[in-house]
Amino acid sequence: MEKKRIVKDYEKLPLDVIDKVKMTYSHGFVEHLITYNNKDGFQVSALPFETEDIYYLIRMTITEAERIIEEDEDYDDEGNLRLDFAADEAEIPEDMLPEKEDEDEERDYSDDTDEDKLKI
Repeated sequence: MEKKRIVKDYEKLPLDVIDKVKMTYSHGFVEHLITYNNKDGFQVSALPFETEDIYYLIRMTITEAERIIEEDEDYDDEGNLRLDFAADEAEIPEDMLPEKEDEDEERDYSDDTDEDKLKI
């Protein structure tokens, strides 16, 4: 049996499908967009995504793809899916995740060099 084909806007997808899309495209959408001519002959871009039963073309422009990732709290500042989101979706135990660096922690570099030995 052939898969059902659906063209849909990202915002109109069911939440469980959006979560699966995020897991599939954990480093953003832009590089995975394809273009095709719609039924009216206009060229459009979309993100392809498959589930077991459905082949989706998720309509979005490059600008929309960038905005979605930028505004989504599940992605970090570099546009990568946060490890804690991926762990929740994959049900990875927290102790199996790499430790996060504390951004507020300041390192004391005073012991790294001996100023008495630095003679110019």
